[in-house]
Amino acid sequence: MSLGAGPNANGDEVSPINGESVTGANGGSPVVQDPNSKAVNDVISSEIGVSTLLNRLKQSIASAKEFATFLKKRSTLEEEHSNGLKKLCRITTESIRRPEHRHGSFLQSYEEVTTIHERMADNGAQFAISLHQMHEDLLEMAANIERGRKHWKTTGLAAEQRFADAEAAMKKSKAKYDSLAEDYDRARTGDRQSTKKFGLKGPKSAAQHEEDLHRKVVAADADYAAKVQHAQAVRSELQAKQRPEAVKSLQELIKECDSALTLQMQKFASFNEKLLLSNGLNISPLKGSEQGSQPRSLREVVHAINNERDLSNYLSSFASKIGPRSNEITYEKNPVLAPAQAPAPSQAPMTMPQQQRQSDPSSSFASRQGPPQSFNASHPQSATTPTHQTHMSQPFNQAPSTMLQQHERSFSQGPSMFGSMSGPARGPPPTSNYNSGSISASGPPQLSSLPFQKTSTPPPQQTYQQPLPQQQPQQQMPSAYNQSPIGPGPGSNLPPLRPVFGLSLEQLFERDGSAVPMVVYQCIQAVDLYGLEVEGIYRLSGTSSHITKIKAMFDNDASKVDFRNPENFFHDVNSVAGLLKQFFRDLPDPLLTAEHYAGFIEAAKNDDDIVRRDSLHAIINSLPDPNYATLRALTLHLNRVQENSSSNRMNASNLAIVFGPTLMGANTGPNIQDAGWQVRVIDTILQNTYQIFDED
Repeated sequence: MSLGAGPNANGDEVSPINGESVTGANGGSPVVQDPNSKAVNDVISSEIGVSTLLNRLKQSIASAKEFATFLKKRSTLEEEHSNGLKKLCRITTESIRRPEHRHGSFLQSYEEVTTIHERMADNGAQFAISLHQMHEDLLEMAANIERGRKHWKTTGLAAEQRFADAEAAMKKSKAKYDSLAEDYDRARTGDRQSTKKFGLKGPKSAAQHEEDLHRKVVAADADYAAKVQHAQAVRSELQAKQRPEAVKSLQELIKECDSALTLQMQKFASFNEKLLLSNGLNISPLKGSEQGSQPRSLREVVHAINNERDLSNYLSSFASKIGPRSNEITYEKNPVLAPAQAPAPSQAPMTMPQQQRQSDPSSSFASRQGPPQSFNASHPQSATTPTHQTHMSQPFNQAPSTMLQQHERSFSQGPSMFGSMSGPARGPPPTSNYNSGSISASGPPQLSSLPFQKTSTPPPQQTYQQPLPQQQPQQQMPSAYNQSPIGPGPGSNLPPLRPVFGLSLEQLFERDGSAVPMVVYQCIQAVDLYGLEVEGIYRLSGTSSHITKIKAMFDNDASKVDFRNPENFFHDVNSVAGLLKQFFRDLPDPLLTAEHYAGFIEAAKNDDDIVRRDSLHAIINSLPDPNYATLRALTLHLNRVQENSSSNRMNASNLAIVFGPTLMGANTGPNIQDAGWQVRVIDTILQNTYQIFDED
């Protein structure tokens, strides 16, 4: 394959780059002349032409090998993707057909979705095979071109070297010839300074010396003439045959290698287009005239899911399993209890349920006054329950002794249980526990530690001390307070009566009277008790449903929550850690405040550790009281976490990465540029915990 189109004076084809206008094979318009043709022709005709073309051919071979390597790696990736996609389709198809998954139209559409993905995997496998074949073809071509390059490297450079050697010998002979001619000229012109020359057989006369020099000059002249003639012959052969042949062959090899590489890249582009087109047709086939024979598109397959019909079919399939309906539920009084009651009031208990079933005035009153029956079954009755039952029992003149004792125990519990729900009027807020940096036993009380469980039978006068003062606020409370105080069960759905999340620390402080919010105190307590040795604490995410339920508990009434019992947070300490981070993220103003954001960032940029620590310390001291108290409690807690980093893998640096954007605000300042400085702020605080905050 030649780069030229017309012969030169020696009969060799000349490349179009030599400046000649070449006519196409079909006699069409001439090829546009290369503006660099003269410079190119000068290079390839010179002694550096062969070496220059050899270097250019080496570049072409290296490029072909590099693209072949790319094709091989891409082929491997496509093959792995195809095999992984097929395996995924097979596994998910087998899994979705199990009884615990949906059937009906959903199963049919899901199987069609996996079929579409299997066809896409087949396309990817075919694409991988094509790329692998292109890789092998390129390597084979590169090997052939490499062999040709080695041959012409040996042949062309050897010819250039022969001419260089002949030219060097000619120059050496000429130098010798010129030196002898100068000596002969001096001897002939009569240099009388040395009339006698000494030889092997004695001194020579001037005539003898001149004759010897003449003889040497004649011999040198003959040798120089022979060397010149040889150099001319070698140069003529080099320029007429050897150099053009090497240049032509190297140009053909370069063009062959470049053309093959370009062809393979064009095939690569074509195969990519074919792959994308095939996958696109699998996802959304073209609609022909015969709609029934065309496969459905992915969108049509998904839209074919009929949720209502699937639910209807599922429920109707259980129609045969419905048992016989039972009769109406009625109340039947045991005859054993009848003799113990007086004749007059014995009819009242029978008429009361009928009145309640007709108009339910008492049940609605009970929903405002006291807890429902489920609450009384799991916990001692509250103070409002006996109030209601006492008023109800007076018209019937019934006061059994056993029921009275039970109500008295409920009254003894009333002030301690509902005092925490009725606000500051019931007692001082528990601020001392919240402001403590360490966890003590004086946290929110559990049910087992209430005063009424430590006494035997409270005196009767305590039963009626606070029914009226407590009845008034209890009427204003919604019915959600009549449920379990903690209520972390799966069915808990508590309304946000006293919201915590989304409020500022100042608002929480003014409302609750505690500088450290209860949610922060409880979360720190739970992690200190159950999470210091958990690997990845604060880095691993908790369960979203658990976090949502615990958040609802705090938004309902944070004073009821007690995390010393792990059942109250589902034994999931990672969810508690996630809830604490969410609380700080939901603050309207970050914990370190937007006002001091720029100051913290500038302080973090100090390279001197002492200056940076003291600068941060000064800014922290200027924070508002709730922010300072909360930051102090959190920092002392995180210091305890990092002290257990050998177990939990969370050192100060890892904790700073987690809490940097959380405490400084995700929407404050140019966060992308300041992310590293935010981490440095928290890391410096944690590294100097006891220098910034007192341990006591």
